[in-house]
Amino acid sequence: MSIIDLRSDTVTQPTPGMLAAMHAAPTGDDVYGEDPTVNRLEAELATRLGFQAGLFVPSGTMSNLLALMAHCERGEEYIVGQQAHTYKYEGGGAAVLGSIQPQPLEFQADGTLDLDQVKAAIKPDDFHFARTRLLALENTMQGKVLPLSYLAQARDFTRENGLQLHLDGARLYNAAVKLGVPAGEITQYFDSVSVCLSKGLGAPVGSVLCGTKAYIAKARRLRKMVGGGMRQAGILAAAGLYALDHQVQRLEQDHAHAAQLAEGLQAQGYTVEPVQTNMVYVQLNTRASEFKAFAAARGVTVTAAPRLRMVTHLDVDAAQVEQVVGVFADFARS
Repeated sequence: MSIIDLRSDTVTQPTPGMLAAMHAAPTGDDVYGEDPTVNRLEAELATRLGFQAGLFVPSGTMSNLLALMAHCERGEEYIVGQQAHTYKYEGGGAAVLGSIQPQPLEFQADGTLDLDQVKAAIKPDDFHFARTRLLALENTMQGKVLPLSYLAQARDFTRENGLQLHLDGARLYNAAVKLGVPAGEITQYFDSVSVCLSKGLGAPVGSVLCGTKAYIAKARRLRKMVGGGMRQAGILAAAGLYALDHQVQRLEQDHAHAAQLAEGLQAQGYTVEPVQTNMVYVQLNTRASEFKAFAAARGVTVTAAPRLRMVTHLDVDAAQVEQVVGVFADFARS
């Protein structure tokens, strides 16, 4: 029985074309700056997103950690959403390794942070408080796309208040495809951006942090400090380059499959949140663990959560979505 894995879009397997690109990639020692494929990936993505330089790292968690540490010194603060990945799902790295204080705020329903609340959270210039240095946003936020108009407001706000603006763009390209704009139309508002290659884009490993040359030079030093320097990493960078060239526009298919799944579940009587990109949230309440076991026995892998998140990706097709809908239908009758 083939397995349909909806836990995340990180579970994808490299496509044949991607594997061929990885096999053919020229390599060198990236710690010495001598891997031509890594250098090409860093320069290519930075150019596409409107930045001076990029830095290839093993994971999105490391990319965001380096981003925060390059923006904030010890004893300084970043403002972030309560449910944001950089605050909740990265092991507290900014606080533990960077000595950076997070100031979390509740997200609005559309995935934005209320800028009036952000303003109120900025600390006075007083030695009793950590210095507020950075506002961190996430796009997409639980599948929700931040409006370009909001990003422009956030840019103006941070400039007026002396803050830097970082984007956790783990699913930046999902947002760009949904909006129908080049990714650079989103990133133009930010001082730094982290882009994950191993989620919807389908690469096996890696993220890229982009910013100014001076900022990336600082982040590169920090990468070495936290053990993120890799050697012949061009094999991995080649997968990222292939994904950027061949697997961006196909994200539309993932979005369509998520909408298809949501419609099928709603037809079965389930409560489903509005879908924008490749994430479907359905309410299972007290039956979450029961459903996980029920689905696993029928070839569908999910997490056990009362507010269940399912993520469509390049290894899930329309027929499999219908199969998943059938599993939910059977569960409702069980």
